[in-house]
Amino acid sequence: MAIPPFIAELRALVGTRPLWLSAACAVVLDEQDRVLLGRRADTGAWALIGGIIDPGEQPADTAVRECYEEAGVRVLPELLTSVTVSPPITYANGDRTQYLELTFRCRAVGGEARVNDDESLEVAWFTQDALPELDASNRERLRLALACKGETAYIFTAPELHD
Repeated sequence: MAIPPFIAELRALVGTRPLWLSAACAVVLDEQDRVLLGRRADTGAWALIGGIIDPGEQPADTAVRECYEEAGVRVLPELLTSVTVSPPITYANGDRTQYLELTFRCRAVGGEARVNDDESLEVAWFTQDALPELDASNRERLRLALACKGETAYIFTAPELHD
């Protein structure tokens, strides 16, 4: 998988220390309300389509870009459905990161689902009652996106407000 140039520059300075990054994820639905997923090349796991937001890029534009780059599908973002934080991640090369995840529910408007880069092993549409196994983070973002009626979901712990 290609590391964005700005991340490579940061890694040259900080090594494998944890980086806080922003990502946009897409819960893509087709005309039959099937969900688009990609099987990741790095882990072999099925996941939502998404990726790192480039400097200066609008998050919704990232979701659209990633859907086309990874899966060959053109999408229209309909709604920001959740703002979450990923668990800490350590990649095979030792790089550590954690993501602020902005998840958009999107409607497929063109293209054809296919592996379109080296980040995915497979790309497929799944009915909502026959989804493959997803990790907890992907499952929760998918659940929030499908249940969203117009209000963005987020977690608010506000420890200073608790008695």
